[in-house]
Amino acid sequence: MANKKVVVAGATGLVGNAALRHFGASSDCERIALSRRKPRDLYGARHVPIDLTNADDCRRAAAELSGATHLIYAALYEAPNLVDGWRDAQQIATNDRMLRNLMGALEPVAPDLKHVALLQGTKAYGVHVRPLTVPAREGRSEMYEQPNFYWVQENFLRAVQPGKRWHWSILRPVLIIGEAMGGAMDLIPPLGVYAAMLRAQGRPLDYPGGAARVAQAVDVDLLARAIAWSGEAETARNEAFNVTNGDVFTWENIWPAVADALEMKPGQHVPLSLAREYPKWIAPWDELRKAHDLIAPGLEEFVGLSFQYADYSMRYGQTESGPPSIVSTVKINQAGFTEMMDTEAMFRKWFKLARASRLLP
Repeated sequence: MANKKVVVAGATGLVGNAALRHFGASSDCERIALSRRKPRDLYGARHVPIDLTNADDCRRAAAELSGATHLIYAALYEAPNLVDGWRDAQQIATNDRMLRNLMGALEPVAPDLKHVALLQGTKAYGVHVRPLTVPAREGRSEMYEQPNFYWVQENFLRAVQPGKRWHWSILRPVLIIGEAMGGAMDLIPPLGVYAAMLRAQGRPLDYPGGAARVAQAVDVDLLARAIAWSGEAETARNEAFNVTNGDVFTWENIWPAVADALEMKPGQHVPLSLAREYPKWIAPWDELRKAHDLIAPGLEEFVGLSFQYADYSMRYGQTESGPPSIVSTVKINQAGFTEMMDTEAMFRKWFKLARASRLLP
């Protein structure tokens, strides 16, 4: 009999699918995958189709949630205009409603609920509105006054948790790298498609971003292990933690490793907005899919809003080196999670896996 029943909300997303993969390796863990569409790989989980924006639909699914011990909340609604949408009132209200709807259905049928893991990120420190105070730490700051769905979700959990048997943990990853399809913030598909377009023309892998900035990233599998750790560690009860690989990088310095993983030569710095350019690639991408027998779908279904995210992450249009975007991981290390990963090795890992699994040519 399973000792845990883990519910993963947002199972088709980058983080949710990594969580399914992590817990799929456990023999004493029942897994429930919540999402509108069925994930490509369930890793032994049972899929429950659900619309988190609809309270009635969440109540309909309540029987499947019965006996849950852990909730990993990685579901996310993003506005079509990705970056501007991060401060949009409708985007904030939708994400607030989704968490409330799910918790409203889950709590009554899960008397043994032990843990809720909630995902945030560096927007908690205002990276989308101003340079970070380096290093950004988990303590409260004036950024709590900025419009952000993080705060309405966090405040909701803080309000409903006192007196309950369960506790929450908040994970604040930096740039997340892994494999997913159709996500809003996953860089492997947009950069892989961009590389495929250049390779088809016999060109090297030019760097399309803007001026340099020292930043951090986190491997999505490492993040999944941090989420699992937070569900068991006494030191993680009702705490927020930054999560990174443990090193830093700049895109210019990592670019040769990206090119090598894609079996290309690194090119020159040629600024290009992938979000504006990609409509020209829709038909060529379909041709490449057929020629290489790819399992990846059509371009917009494959990449989602992530062309916009690639422009944002690589600072397209920025002509001056920006201040570093660095968070502190002292708190999570002291609490007991000390895993690290080399960021260059991470990029190589995921681009090679994407090609080996026939997502990319």
